Amino acid sequence: MATSTPAPKVNHIGLPVLEYRGGKSTLCAGCGHNAISERIIDAMYEMGVEPERVMKMSGIGCSSKSPAYFMSRSHSFNSVHGRMPSVSTGAILANHTMTMLGVSGDGDTASIGMGQFVHLLRRNLPMIYIIEDNGVYGLTKGQFSATADIGSKLKTGIVNDLPAIDTCSLAIQLGATFVGRSFSGDKKQLLAMLKAAIAHKGTVMLDVISPCVTFNDHEGSTKSYKFMQEHDEPINELGFVASFEDIHVDYDPGTTYDVEMHDGSSLRLRKLREDYDPTDKIKAVQLLMDSHAKGEVLTGVFYIDTQKSSFTDLLNLVDEPLGQQPESVTRPSKAVLDQLMTSLQ
Repeated sequence: MATSTPAPKVNHIGLPVLEYRGGKSTLCAGCGHNAISERIIDAMYEMGVEPERVMKMSGIGCSSKSPAYFMSRSHSFNSVHGRMPSVSTGAILANHTMTMLGVSGDGDTASIGMGQFVHLLRRNLPMIYIIEDNGVYGLTKGQFSATADIGSKLKTGIVNDLPAIDTCSLAIQLGATFVGRSFSGDKKQLLAMLKAAIAHKGTVMLDVISPCVTFNDHEGSTKSYKFMQEHDEPINELGFVASFEDIHVDYDPGTTYDVEMHDGSSLRLRKLREDYDPTDKIKAVQLLMDSHAKGEVLTGVFYIDTQKSSFTDLLNLVDEPLGQQPESVTRPSKAVLDQLMTSLQ
């Protein structure tokens, strides 16, 4: 008797997870970046995001190869080193109906790309910006990056004597409206963060510690698998309920902070530290500064603001994407330009 092959499981828009996968990874076996790609696939699948409605952006570095390994059906653009923020800004202004996902690295963001990164933050561009943070330049043989902690050691024995740039503190102070840190090895926490990021409208900045197994996974590294497993200090337990799912309260009253996301979903933060309010910008920055002094690596959602207008809201863009408008609408006529020049005389 012939047996029929069971139909693949599909999400709420009818797509199997296979439709969210990409090419085979060429990164080193065990690289934390590959785990992040897997979580992105899971989050997009579970949230029911149409792959064709996603723009994937990247710069240069091991991290910037990652978009090739997830969501092959999505649009993708690999920009030059450190210039992803400006390319992303232009793309989202051309079509603000798309979901923007950028994958960068600690070198691409915190070194050559820092000038563009800070302006993306202050504009609150509607974008998910992921930093795959391993503390070294993996493509150029493992030198320290700007996020390497002071006192950390290379495989060669060289000790870093410069303080690290904390991209989370920077993002909170400059205007990002969803800021968190996770570890590529923490599947549950990272997945919840990514699902909430998809539901957020504004700049989401996620610093994900992603160990480099070739150059920065040794004794003395502060971004190795062993160090993170021993020093990871979560500030909250994350739960996420999508708008199309039934909401069940599974935490005791008084210990949980619920945030309603822009699409009606709910991000539930169970406090692991007393009196921590993720909507208080000053306390969030102070918490991060205190953790550095103690040698802790905090993970979780540090700051969230669902009320601040995004950059596209501030520009009052029309509903139809600018990139789909005819030139007669987007380009001023000669008469209008002549009138403008006359007014400036």
